[in-house]
Amino acid sequence: MSHITWEAPFCGEGNNCFRIGTDTAGNAYIAVNGAEDQHLTDTREALRALIHDIKAGKADHLL
Repeated sequence: MSHITWEAPFCGEGNNCFRIGTDTAGNAYIAVNGAEDQHLTDTREALRALIHDIKAGKADHLL
């Protein structure tokens, strides 16, 4: 497995915190803060779109 570099946690209201990570192969990862070993993997573009929708309030139920 490639080494994942995690960004600082993004936290919404309450305890909804997640982190975005990337590796040297260009993969992107998302995980709940504190549970980075249980992450989802997708392309950077797909995760960027997900984060954009969460911030816009379209997908806050996913947190």
